[in-house]
Amino acid sequence: MDLNTWKGKTFRFLTAQTISLFGSSLVQYAIVWYITLTTSSGKMLTISTLCGFLPQIIISLFAGVWIDRYDRKFLIMLSDGAIACSTLSLALTFLAGHKNIWFLFAVLIIRSAGTGIQTPAVNAIFPQLVPKEHLMKMNGLNSTLSSFIMFLSPAAGGAILSAAPLEAALFIDVITAIIGISLTSTIKIPPYTKSSADKESGLHKIAGGIFYLRNNAFIRKLLVFQIIILFLISPSAFLTPLMVSRTFGPEVWRLTVSEMTYSLGMVLGGILIASWGGFKHHLHTTLLAGGVYGTIMIGLGTAHVFIGYLIMNTMIGVTSPCYNTPINVTIQEKVEPDMHGRIFSFMQISTSCALPLGMIFFGPLADHIPVQYLLIGAGTLVLTISVCFKLFNCFKE
Repeated sequence: MDLNTWKGKTFRFLTAQTISLFGSSLVQYAIVWYITLTTSSGKMLTISTLCGFLPQIIISLFAGVWIDRYDRKFLIMLSDGAIACSTLSLALTFLAGHKNIWFLFAVLIIRSAGTGIQTPAVNAIFPQLVPKEHLMKMNGLNSTLSSFIMFLSPAAGGAILSAAPLEAALFIDVITAIIGISLTSTIKIPPYTKSSADKESGLHKIAGGIFYLRNNAFIRKLLVFQIIILFLISPSAFLTPLMVSRTFGPEVWRLTVSEMTYSLGMVLGGILIASWGGFKHHLHTTLLAGGVYGTIMIGLGTAHVFIGYLIMNTMIGVTSPCYNTPINVTIQEKVEPDMHGRIFSFMQISTSCALPLGMIFFGPLADHIPVQYLLIGAGTLVLTISVCFKLFNCFKE
């Protein structure tokens, strides 16, 4: 393979991102487990969750402007480097014996902010690397690789923490970040055409992004659809461990297998969308996946044996890349290149807001209503909304 063709450059870029993601995922699991094992505090876990979500929401608006203004490859490397530096400082501090939980939270904030820049930057840079006709398959391949890493990370994190202290996982993350940054730095990425408004202030560019949304009914409807669906699927994303514990047993192995079957499904779904490519109208694929997702949520709620639950959970994982990848490709194809950063940041904000809001709504209900009923009710709504969007041709081009 010629590494200077678009395929060679994309191969190097995906390799770099996959290596870096492995270290980041490893540390995310390790930190959550460390907090759980050392504090056994719901309050501390709540604080860590907020540290993981809120910085992304706050920085994403500004990140979109930076991504549309500055070199996207540099921003990916810079955010990865900042995450690595904060992780290294945490590792050295812990090695010195100063294991302060609040310093760990500070590092989580930096990592979350870095992710808020890195994720939309990676999505925005794809059209600069990949020809338009190959975007679906390459995004599908990226989803497959990411899902495979998410499949490996819990097992790897558990193995490392059982044999070594948290610092070991932290140092692995630093090493993978260095490798990822080094690989990315060797890739020459073609520039994109910037608008004449590039010298506007940050606030003006944010306002420009909001104005673009107001005047682009297609993307606006897509954003609203995304927020509604993410809100409704939050029981399947966060409450299934509670269902497993209450219904099938509180053994740790059940929770581990549940997590791994979902990740395995995502790997299979990524392979499916990468090889199939979806329908010609990309969002028809998303709507089909949304309808199937809702149907499987109902199936999760009616599963009476653990093996049946695991099959349904795997199928949920399969639908996820088939739902998400066409949305990314649609934005990459239909939105002007100098708006990619801001629109992907808006999508990032919708994800970071809708899922926690869903948990604020469904979480307390789970203390009074069986999780199965919540899954059935929310799944019915997801199915109905997906069917209605298709029947009423809401994403007409």
